[in-house]
Amino acid sequence: MKKQCFNPYLPSWEYIPDGEPYVFGGRVYVYGSHDRANGYVFCLNDYVCWSAPAGDLSDWRYEGVIYQKTADPMNKDGRMCLYAPDVTVGPDGRYYLYYVLDKVSVVSVAVCDTPAGTYEFYGYVAYPDGTRLGEREGDEPQFDPGVLTEGEVTYLYTGFCGIGDKSRTGAMMTVLEPDMLTVREKPVFVVPGGCYGGGTSFAGHEFFEAPSIRKHGDVYYFIYSSVAMHELCYAVSKYPNKGFTYGGVIVSNCDLHIDTYKPAQKRAYPAGNNHGSIINIEGQWYIFYHRQTNGTWFSRQGCAERIEINGDGTIPQAGMTSMGANGKPLEGRGEYPAYIACNLFGRDEETPAKITQDGRDGDEEQGYIAGIADATVIGFKVFNCAGIRKVSVKTRGYCNGAFEISISPEDAALGAVSVESANLWTVFSAEIEIPDGVHALYFTYRGSGSPSLASFILEE
Repeated sequence: MKKQCFNPYLPSWEYIPDGEPYVFGGRVYVYGSHDRANGYVFCLNDYVCWSAPAGDLSDWRYEGVIYQKTADPMNKDGRMCLYAPDVTVGPDGRYYLYYVLDKVSVVSVAVCDTPAGTYEFYGYVAYPDGTRLGEREGDEPQFDPGVLTEGEVTYLYTGFCGIGDKSRTGAMMTVLEPDMLTVREKPVFVVPGGCYGGGTSFAGHEFFEAPSIRKHGDVYYFIYSSVAMHELCYAVSKYPNKGFTYGGVIVSNCDLHIDTYKPAQKRAYPAGNNHGSIINIEGQWYIFYHRQTNGTWFSRQGCAERIEINGDGTIPQAGMTSMGANGKPLEGRGEYPAYIACNLFGRDEETPAKITQDGRDGDEEQGYIAGIADATVIGFKVFNCAGIRKVSVKTRGYCNGAFEISISPEDAALGAVSVESANLWTVFSAEIEIPDGVHALYFTYRGSGSPSLASFILEE
């Protein structure tokens, strides 16, 4: 089968959340945190980078470790984790990596001559008198830096506003000098936190964390995670330091607000925190975000969806898909891994099912869905089907039941594939006719036990 784009867009064993995508020299580079398979806290691993040709987002290349957590002078023993970073090109043409360690409130900076080389520690963002930003009396703690360089100045956006924490006001913007470290203009608040959004356009979608900044035309787009945590929202302004108004939700990692195949307020995937940003790649806009896997918040996979920026500057919410950045429906034939499922829910939303993997970080293991129970619904979107008359599933585990196949969770089943207990991955098949055309595919398990699902196969 011709190589296609999927979600997640990286191998199933790689966990790069908080994705900040950029195009440098005709390639797309994604910078993010680095979770661990079955991790017990966020961001346990060193920073790595992946890149792909701008014209082929199915062809991702591992660029290796670009920065080790022990490179920061405050973290020689490696006890602190590298939280979500961002990268910008400075006035000198070098690449600057901004980040915060997990137990401090200052912004660290590393630098490199190339997008994905080895970054070297450069310094801490500080006031002209040497006091580090975040440590002067009256400063709020720094967190999740997002950066944008225009000419000789760099705009640094930071902040975290815990739910109910009145000591955190909102997202901050600080202007830096051309040296990329020195504060030129002290922080100002640009988007209110959860305790201060009442009576504003942000009410109900106040700032929580994950600030990211982009510019389209003469409009600044501030992307952030709201107090709902699972949604990435945006705000717009003609100025980098003031005047931001709420725009809407770009994506939710549980598809909340999407009503095309379910009630708008029903969650169709296990929700969790979210972080990412938008990017224009060869004329097409995308939103990069992450989803939770392995039944934990600490093993997050990067995903991407195509989006549109309308003539009036608004961005309609994108639904979660399996095809992600593919640009067209997936080919409606052949074998597909189960871990590209974009919907995963039970009878009443919650389900013990989870996307997981055997092995460790870096092992070329195929992810699969474990913990499936009676009434678990597994959805994949979307496929261009033609002449499909047979559907197979590859399962293992103790079970006795069947996977019902439908093109909508509300529609009657087109047929069912019976499965039974198997110690090894085993293929079970049934003659099922899929209507010709572009469809989602939903697999609903009915029966006892708990099968795991590795893949499904569509055949003529």
